[in-house]
Amino acid sequence: MSTGAAGHVARSTVRPNSETSRRAPLRTFLYTADGISIDSVYDRGAVVYDAGRPPSRDLVFVVAHGFTGDVDRPHVRRIAQAFAQYGAVVTFSFRGHGASGGRSTVGDKEVLDLAAAVQWARSFGHARVATVGFSMGGSVVLRHAALYPPEGSEREGRTDGGTDAVVSVSAPARWYYRGTAPMRRLHWLVTRPSGRLVGRYGLRTRIHHREWDPVPLSPVEAMPRIAPTPVLVVHGDRDGYFPVDHPRMLATAAGDHGELWLEPGMGHAEHAATDALLARIGDWVLSRPG
Repeated sequence: MSTGAAGHVARSTVRPNSETSRRAPLRTFLYTADGISIDSVYDRGAVVYDAGRPPSRDLVFVVAHGFTGDVDRPHVRRIAQAFAQYGAVVTFSFRGHGASGGRSTVGDKEVLDLAAAVQWARSFGHARVATVGFSMGGSVVLRHAALYPPEGSEREGRTDGGTDAVVSVSAPARWYYRGTAPMRRLHWLVTRPSGRLVGRYGLRTRIHHREWDPVPLSPVEAMPRIAPTPVLVVHGDRDGYFPVDHPRMLATAAGDHGELWLEPGMGHAEHAATDALLARIGDWVLSRPG
């Protein structure tokens, strides 16, 4: 396993996932560059694709869940199972979520969590990594792609924390947005002591009490820095958290290397992503040049 700057693997903690499979997933704790333990699962993917086409063996998806999710949540497992028809899949719990250590910084230091997961994914020998994030995870995959650019054009043997394709679903474009009732509730959850207690004991999410200092690069500021890595922005026109000006801002900032899908009737993040949409995302990733 690689032990570079993005993080490393605690070898002694690998254990089978609770899911049954002929190829049982591996589960371990990764350690980020700032020393946080991240509960992570690697699944080699389906043996045969449903339509008779084998999944890509050089491709691995790294899935970044939304706020209050974790690797064992049913909606996260459903996403993983959908992408396992196209390649291998790494899922993990962000800091402060589930069995991972630390406390959530709601999109700031989580970039280090994703970098460690991407590096681990590459250690299995996959030539291509696609990061797919939902809501908070959607903002993280954008910032990660901007902060961890590809190391040149040579992919073989790559072990860095960078990505080769990015998919951001239901992400905000800018910080501190409070224009909808769900986002006002989320700000209460994050900024108030009573809200953080609800997060800890009601939602299994431990939230850091400190404010951002400095304020991290916003998703819309990250977009121009992602090029030439291809990026797909997916957003529902009935998203109750972030209205459609957010994805439009992201797509405009991405320029020619970005693509926008505005999905009619879709709500927010993993719960709103249909199997058909996940299949389209899988096909989009497969069609990107390696």
